[in-house]
Amino acid sequence: MTYAIEVEHLRKEFKAYSSRSGLKGAFRDLLNRNYRIVPAVNDISFSVKKGEMVGYIGENGAGKSTTIKMLTGILTPTAGSVTVNGMNPHKEREKFVNTIGVVFGQRSQLWWDIAVQESFRLLKKVYKVSDEQYEEHMQHVIDTLEIGPLLDKPVRKLSLGQRMRCELGAALIHNPPLLFLDEPTIGLDVLVKLKIRQFLKEINEKFNTTILLTTHDLSDIEALCDRVVMLDEGSIIYDGALSHLKQSWGDKKEIEFQFLETVDAEELTHLTKELEVNWLIDRKMQKFVATVEADDQKISSLIAVVVSHYKIKDIKIQETSTEEIIRNIYEKGFV
Repeated sequence: MTYAIEVEHLRKEFKAYSSRSGLKGAFRDLLNRNYRIVPAVNDISFSVKKGEMVGYIGENGAGKSTTIKMLTGILTPTAGSVTVNGMNPHKEREKFVNTIGVVFGQRSQLWWDIAVQESFRLLKKVYKVSDEQYEEHMQHVIDTLEIGPLLDKPVRKLSLGQRMRCELGAALIHNPPLLFLDEPTIGLDVLVKLKIRQFLKEINEKFNTTILLTTHDLSDIEALCDRVVMLDEGSIIYDGALSHLKQSWGDKKEIEFQFLETVDAEELTHLTKELEVNWLIDRKMQKFVATVEADDQKISSLIAVVVSHYKIKDIKIQETSTEEIIRNIYEKGFV
């Protein structure tokens, strides 16, 4: 089995300055500073197969961006080994960068004051892409991302959504086999997000492009990735299928009832007390939401009891959202 990314016992530590308190402490700091070692990434190991789309998730400060920077050769690891596309990212830098594409949601690789197409031409020269390869590949990218009308505009005149689509196009000029995306949809509206997601699916299917995605928008993960790697305080706490995570932690379901008649909340609560249901009630809208264990028998029993006593306008059954699951894991600890 061939891997695009192989990480073994990876560590990254930073030296942080710690100041002493008071005037006396300030004078001492002038002569002898205190430092402490802060581990940003703490002995992690994982691998990503070629053609796989993996979500790399965690809270702020968990070590996601630090990992990406080591995988792309920007930072040198304190310890451990990294192999990406069969190379050491920080030792074979020039050869390595031709095999990856990187999009940082809060940084730009496009030149601010020149037209987008001029940035594309410069990057084409940097990556030594032939005219034939550029025309064949980039026309598809430009059409799919719908950035044709933006090519003659300076980057500074683009909206955030327009710029991010152009950033993605710039990362793919040399059609890399591996794409790193760090918060690529941050601040974007729903339509732009949908376009970017659809495009990523297409390049994954057409070119077998490997994608490592870090994001706080878990809907991106749900739409694109079957597998997630979850980080907490620099350590991996989960590496596996998103579906398994949902099965293990999505232990509740919400059943929303809308009634055609006025319903007495106390009567409804008493009626379902043996089913271990928690009710959230909006009397004005006559909307009642029951939270119950994700057990088919209990859900069926609840619906049967309610339907047999009241006239129903609508029923909706919703699983626990991925966002809620992740929040519960960080609050309660992974078990």
